[in-house]
Amino acid sequence: MNQGRLWTVVSPSVGLPLFLAAVAIVSVVIHLALLTHTTWLPGYYNGKAKAAALVVPAQQFVLPA
Repeated sequence: MNQGRLWTVVSPSVGLPLFLAAVAIVSVVIHLALLTHTTWLPGYYNGKAKAAALVVPAQQFVLPA
């Protein structure tokens, strides 16, 4: 393990729960920010179809000859 000496300073019984709690908190904060700052995610969570504005026509990707 690359950072194995860390556990001589911080006990794994303290460090691992803190790390996992930090990951969970960051995940909840990101999801909350997406829910409050976007219009499509709440609809997606409720099972609605995606908006027509998000669909890009295929002709825009054709390169001129």
